[in-house]
Amino acid sequence: MNDDKRDPVASMLAALTLSETSARTSEDIFTAPSQWMPHGRVFGGQVAAQSVLAAMRTVEADRSVHSMHGYFLRPGDVAQPITFSVDRIHDGRSFSTRRSQAYQNGVPIFSMIASFQDDDPGLDHQATMPEGLPQPEELPSAAEVLEPIDHPTAQFWASSRPFDLRHAPGPVYFRVDGEHVPHQAVWFRALSALPDDPDLHRAALVYASDYSILEPILRAHGHSWATPGLKMASLDHALWWHRFARVDDWLCYVQESPNAIGGRGLSTGRIFTRDGMLVASVAQEGMVRVPRQA
Repeated sequence: MNDDKRDPVASMLAALTLSETSARTSEDIFTAPSQWMPHGRVFGGQVAAQSVLAAMRTVEADRSVHSMHGYFLRPGDVAQPITFSVDRIHDGRSFSTRRSQAYQNGVPIFSMIASFQDDDPGLDHQATMPEGLPQPEELPSAAEVLEPIDHPTAQFWASSRPFDLRHAPGPVYFRVDGEHVPHQAVWFRALSALPDDPDLHRAALVYASDYSILEPILRAHGHSWATPGLKMASLDHALWWHRFARVDDWLCYVQESPNAIGGRGLSTGRIFTRDGMLVASVAQEGMVRVPRQA
């Protein structure tokens, strides 16, 4: 369904509402819709978040997800529902492991393993948030940058994403201003308040973490999303939850790319609260192809 005119947060929440099926198998089966996208392909952050939620539905309530590792296998079709199968691989005294796979038309489009743990006291330290970053109120939103552009895709990204994104330095939508460096920071938060369910916020963090994570690769080489002939696609995605935070409060996504070679690029990220608490760490490798003349 083309729901690009709906409230974007409501659209995301609808996609993150999974239905349990009556299918009789050795695995737990769920289904969910997709959000409309202008290019017709399922947003990777959406299917990753849905897969995590499906796994969460099979674990005891006192065990929280602490890591996920997923592979994007095929493009998904936004016009088709997605089926999720969850294999309860292991339940131990403190940890549980789940394999969650997303299917369309009988073939997998995303495959993920997630680990869950009981709350457990232990050693505690964290990386520090970089100093000197501008506050989100000092930066233009994606809507402010993109709304003046008379193009359907620009209008979609300006008004139909459920998160407010603000880049430091500026975004790489059309050009790269300043130095060509392999790092950036992106402030983000949901456009409106989300329900209080902690698992929903954890899943929404996965959703948002797929935005912009590969952009340091482009920035390092002076390319933007508007580079003619650019082809990019997420290959895999990993996220480690460290400490809980709401995604309808401002979070700072500090990103860098340590390597690009062979048509692939690697980016890593750390997500902090405004007061410097480390919420999560992220890693993603993507296909990045730029025409030789670009």
